Parts: sequence; structure tokens; C-alpha cells
Amino acid sequence: MSDFGEILKAIGGFGLFQKIIIFALCFPNLILPFHFASVFFVQSDPERHCNTDWILKAGPNLTTEEQLNLTLPREKDGSFSKCQMFVPVDWDIDTIREYGLNETTGCQSGWKYDRMLYEATIVTDFDLVCGHVNLVQVAQTLLMAGILLGSLLFGPFAESFGRKRATQIPAVVMLIFTVTTGFCPNFYLYLVSQFMVGIGYGGYRLNSIILATEWTGVSKRSLGSCVSQLFSALGQGLLAGLIYCIRDWRLAQLVIASPLVVVALYIWFIPESARWLIDRGRTKEAKKWIFKVAAINKRTVPDSLLEEITEKETVEKGGIRFLIRSAVLMKYFFAIAFAWFSLNVTYYCLSFNVGNFGLDVFVTQLVFGLSELPAHVLCIWLLEVLGRKILLISTLLIGGLFCIFILAVPDGNAVAVTALATMGRFFMNWAGSICNVYVQELFPTCVRQTTSGLGNIASRIGGLLAPLLNMLAVYHGAIPTIVFSSLSLVSGALIFLLPETMRKELPDSAQEAEGNRNTAKMKKQSDSVAVSMPENRSVKSTKL
Repeated sequence: MSDFGEILKAIGGFGLFQKIIIFALCFPNLILPFHFASVFFVQSDPERHCNTDWILKAGPNLTTEEQLNLTLPREKDGSFSKCQMFVPVDWDIDTIREYGLNETTGCQSGWKYDRMLYEATIVTDFDLVCGHVNLVQVAQTLLMAGILLGSLLFGPFAESFGRKRATQIPAVVMLIFTVTTGFCPNFYLYLVSQFMVGIGYGGYRLNSIILATEWTGVSKRSLGSCVSQLFSALGQGLLAGLIYCIRDWRLAQLVIASPLVVVALYIWFIPESARWLIDRGRTKEAKKWIFKVAAINKRTVPDSLLEEITEKETVEKGGIRFLIRSAVLMKYFFAIAFAWFSLNVTYYCLSFNVGNFGLDVFVTQLVFGLSELPAHVLCIWLLEVLGRKILLISTLLIGGLFCIFILAVPDGNAVAVTALATMGRFFMNWAGSICNVYVQELFPTCVRQTTSGLGNIASRIGGLLAPLLNMLAVYHGAIPTIVFSSLSLVSGALIFLLPETMRKELPDSAQEAEGNRNTAKMKKQSDSVAVSMPENRSVKSTKL
């Protein structure tokens, strides 16, 4: 069978076609960070007091100050209680003034919010305060759970039904439930809509990167992941501007849905991965796309390569069983999955704390987003200079150390804490780009989508646990930082178990993947033998 890498070289591994498809598949990543708008930008403890308008029936001419004095108890510091009120009574206003009210209860008619940073958030619309304050973390957790399930569902789905369908369906799911989120009348429907958005998010992120990578030649293979992450970082910066200008979370959802309409339309014209089609034995479809790509790239297709494609008679079945049968591949998978899990725990623990570092929330989010841009630009270059292994080890270890240093900063030094958190997040995001590339190069085609999906599941479990880990700060503020920093350092050490994959063709069989270290040498030896032998066969080519 012809090596698909050789076919890509012939038709153009990074021509006009690859540039178009990489841009088309990566552009939605500019929008995906916006889906975190309703759970990132929440004012967790806004200025508020119980709604006590009941007293206006007895004294309609009361000033606001008089109303609060008569109906709200005070805290020890003299401020009005945010969660308690005096029990309403059926007295006239003079009796209330003379005897006063003493019996307290929780807010019975909701809250009134004052001096809000936003016009409306899920906290104020659904009253997620006082006894319901932890429901904000529940919303964050459920969104991450949806992303996890999306990776779980659409990883195996893509192995059976193709990368194309597994990219298109999540894009449509995101569009539908982004709109429904903005119209949710209660918190429970909001949770369901966000969960479904998460499923679309997880499925799209996973499959779009792999689809772009499998159409790209070996010299530019890292672009699919790195450009995707680059757009995502830019989206993080734009998210700060979006919420600064639109401070109503419902309106923000509708604004987010607008570009998703465009994505949901053009995504149906994205081609299937020819590498996957060949691996599934669907050679006629694969040849059709190979000719189309060659035409777009203005290249010729050698007949000899196309003839060899038909020689594959059996389809090598992949899946989890295939992975478990190989001790070497399981070792690779454990190391890369643990790294992915650790970096996502760290990344989202820092991200969900965007409003708690002491600086302006919009400035912090903007710094978070823009600081990631150089990480992904550097990643594109350094992956081809230093390789995958040393770069992943370095980013995990350095990022973990920056997070540890947060513990040494004195309380109240918001600038230092934000700077260290930004650097930690910078290196974790960088490590995420490398994992996206690395996981595809370590495993053969028949199990590549499964391992990428399982790796994404491990990373999403990290994101799922991040809000819960942050909740441990109520026992001691240092607990979350100690945990996620330690995970990053340990995972960085485990990457020493992996081989280097730089400038090697994607493996198409278990033997190639397990012998990763020696594949390049063997290929060079075979090439040198082929050159030394006389060549009598004439090669025909068909010009498109």
C-alpha cells in the first residue's frame, strides 16, 4: 500500500488547499472562548439586600434609607445584611416605627442589586447568592462536563463515521444551544443548554484539529493544532472586549451565535480526511479527494501511487481494545493523557479565578488572552526546532514552578499574583498545543482518533475538577495552588517516557508506532538502497 505521506508530498503537503482548510477549521476557535462568558464573568458577591417592598403598603412615602433601616438587620460591621430580613408583619407604619421588628428570616421575595459591574449575569438573573452561591461552580462544572462528554462521544464517532461528520454535527449543536441559552427562563434550563453547548465544544475542538492535521504534510503538521490554539488565544482577548461592551449575558449569547451561523453553513463543504478513507478501505472516495486537492494545489498525481492504494484489502480495526493490546502504546497514552489532565486542571483553576486576583476583571482577562498569542507563535517555530518531547517537558515544569511561586507572594499584592498566574497559564496553554500535536504523532491511524478522544477526555476531566478544586480554598487558600502545581511538575517528569516524533511521518500501523524511534532510520536505509539499484520502470503521471 502506498504511504499517504508520499501522496501528500506529490499533491502538495502545504499548498493552497491546506491553507484554506486550516483557516476554515481554526476560525471557529476564535468564537469558542466566548461560550465561557456567562461563567467567567460573574460578580459572585454583588452588593445587594433582600427585597422588602412589602413595607411600602404600610408606608408608601418611605425613603429608601428608612425602608432599609426598618426592614433589614445589620451585620457586626454596621452594614445591612445581604441574606437576612425582618419577618414581614401586618402592622401600620407608626407601630413598626414605635416597636421595631426583631424576628429575622431569609430573603422571601428575592434581592435587589446595587452598584453592579454588569447589567445582568446568571448570578443576578437566577439569584445565585447566599445559600445558592455554590451553584456558580455547578454551572462551571456542568459546562466542563459537557465538553468532556463531547470528547467521549465524538472521538469514537469519528473512527466509525469519519472526521468530517464529527466536526459538522458539533458545530450545529453549538449554534442551536447557544441561542437557547440566551432565552433560558430558569437556572435548570440554563444548565441543560450549557451542557449541550459543552458537548458541541468538546466534539468540535477534538475533530477539527485532527481533520486539519491529516491533510497537512509532515513539515507543517503542527500548524493545525498551533493555529487553532492561536485563534483561541485571540478569542480570549476579544472575550474581555465583548463583555466590557455588552454587560448583559443574555445579549452576549445572541452576539456569540451570529458568527456560528456562518460556521454552521460553510462547515458542510469541508472534505473528509483521505487518510481516514484509505484506512477504512474507501479508496474511490479517497482518490476523488486526492485529485481535487491536487487540482487546487496545481500539482500532478503519479499513477504509481494511486495504483498502490488499491492493494489494501483488509481494514485494520482500531478502538480501545487495539490500544490495550500494546503495552508500549498504553505507556505512551498514560504519559500524554496525564500531562493533558494536569495542564487543564491548572489552566481552568486559574481561568475561573479571573475575578479574584485583585485587578480589574476585564484587564486580567485581556492580559490572559493576549499573553497566550506569543506562546502559540513560538510553538509553531520551536516544535520544528527543539521537537515535541523537550518542549512539552519544559512548558509543564516551568508553568508548574510559576504557579508554586504564587504561594510566596504576600497577601494583597494583586500585580504579582496576576503576573505569576498569567505566566503559569501561558505555559499550560503552550503545553496544550504540544499535546494536540504529540498525541496524533504517537499513535497509528486506526486508533489516532480514539487516543485523541480519550486524551481530550482526560483533559476535560481536569477542567471538570477545576471548579471543585477551587472550592477547597474555603479550608485554606493555598490548597488549590499546591494541588494543580504538583500535578504539572509530576506530569512534566513523566514525559521522559515518550519518544521524539519530530519530522516523522504519521504511523499507519501499530508496528510503526511502537518502533517510532527506529522508523526514520529504517526509512533512510531503504531509500539509500533504492537509490543504488538501477531503475528500469518508467513512471507515468497524470496532469490535472
